[in-house]
Amino acid sequence: MVQPVTTAVILAAGLGTRMLPATKAVPKEMLPLVDRPLIDWCVDEAVAAGITRIVFVIAEGKESILEHFRAGARVETALRETGNQALADSLAAIAAKAEFHAVYQPKQLGIAHAVACAREFVEGQPFALLFPDDVILGRQSCTAQLVEAYAATGGTVIAVEQVADADVPQYGIVDPADDGNPARLRRVVEKPRLEEAPSRLGIVGRYVLSETILAHIDATPPGKNGELQITDAIARQIAAGEPVSALRFEGRRYDTGRPLGYIVANVAAALARPELAGPLRERLAPLLNEEEPCAS
Repeated sequence: MVQPVTTAVILAAGLGTRMLPATKAVPKEMLPLVDRPLIDWCVDEAVAAGITRIVFVIAEGKESILEHFRAGARVETALRETGNQALADSLAAIAAKAEFHAVYQPKQLGIAHAVACAREFVEGQPFALLFPDDVILGRQSCTAQLVEAYAATGGTVIAVEQVADADVPQYGIVDPADDGNPARLRRVVEKPRLEEAPSRLGIVGRYVLSETILAHIDATPPGKNGELQITDAIARQIAAGEPVSALRFEGRRYDTGRPLGYIVANVAAALARPELAGPLRERLAPLLNEEEPCAS
């Protein structure tokens, strides 16, 4: 019987360079998706999978993430003092979603290095790993789908989706042994050239990592720029004969780490809100019909 997955590590130490200058002073994870920070959506996805403990890996200057999930924040207190109990209660509910912890990644040395920074909270147990840049909207939490697949396979499970040929060199690409879902993997290849890619299934920012992953990270030598890559550690799991599988998840992924993906994600999330969908369509229609939209 496999251990239950009750902890999630959410990576939030990056510089957000693709979204500058918006992220010069504001963590990219705190940029709003409609009316909630991106990282709040990530937390909700994890909680919907039965996660009860969340560990943020952050960098210096990103303390606003912790403030968002802290009980009794300044704005909550002010609302109670003015008698707006309902809105204050809605803010208090954010802190009650899970047990929150944070660790610092002092230097950007790769995803596997960031995971190792959370060692004290995840050693000896399976855990979910989420990247807030990837917002996945669907009927069922993507992380919940991965947790179910982990329970069935007993090993690391990676979320994947079909990617265009032109995008293959930007992704980790998996080599499934069959057409199952989840499918056992023969190997993972980090950012291959198109002609060398074993499939068109690209890795997205969701994993459930088995309890052996830290030992494999410890045994993985640094790669380019001295970084430790999680795909290298997962490749070691495969080489050791451990079950590693890919799951083609149900849902739609939006890359909010880029301006276009961020804009599209906001539209998609707003259209899923009944009170916003109709008015938004009305406002968008004339903009989309304009041959030369006004920049202002």
